[in-house]
Amino acid sequence: MTAQERECLDRMTEILCAERREEPPQLGDEQKAAYFRALCNIRPPRPATEEFLKAQDEYLTLQTLMRGVADEGKLYFRDGIALYRGDITRLKCGAIVNAGNPTLLGCFQPLHGCIDNIIHSRAGVQVRLDCAKIMRGGEAKRGDVILTKAYNLPCRYILHTVGPQVCGAPASRDEDDLRKCYRECLSRAADAKIESVAFCCISTGIYGYPQDEACRVAVDEVRRSRRGVRVIFDVYTDEDTRLYEAMLGMKAEEI
Repeated sequence: MTAQERECLDRMTEILCAERREEPPQLGDEQKAAYFRALCNIRPPRPATEEFLKAQDEYLTLQTLMRGVADEGKLYFRDGIALYRGDITRLKCGAIVNAGNPTLLGCFQPLHGCIDNIIHSRAGVQVRLDCAKIMRGGEAKRGDVILTKAYNLPCRYILHTVGPQVCGAPASRDEDDLRKCYRECLSRAADAKIESVAFCCISTGIYGYPQDEACRVAVDEVRRSRRGVRVIFDVYTDEDTRLYEAMLGMKAEEI
């Protein structure tokens, strides 16, 4: 950890602990980043001070550079579609898609490994604030989409959507709702003149949609609804990589 990172983390932790009326714990360097992320995960959507935002943006920008930026210009597109294997938060593109829960405020479980938590953690607390302003305490229906800036990510925007949660074989309504996620994301992107969108594998994982069925729906709906927007399918697991490579007839690229 560099001195710059340590200084940012120490100051941000002091501010967040003061908000909670707690004393900052004594932590080793290897624990400081995780503790800061956990505090951000549980922080309600309330305004942050300029001092905090300046330190946070400095720190998260450093982290983004350390992970490395994956420029969409290095990907091979065929008929407007590319296949990327890797961390979606590294992509420099128009927008990435976040699979959220119905509140669309991000994941509040400290250090959870879901994409919702990771995207919010790496983009910054501003994303939760923007989501809260849009949602106004309500909940999204399955297939709904909202658009926010991406702040400290390499992409420009984040499209937040809620996919169907299923147990066992998907019903016809589940497929309709999953199609709606892809269709509405592309519609919002086209309306906002966002030229490229990177999709995660919506509703798979803890939401239970079978990976093979989700892949079929995603590729079919994107081909129907692309509206000239370049699409990047982002895969992370071996199974998703195999399925999308077979469905698209192209190899997933790591950049």
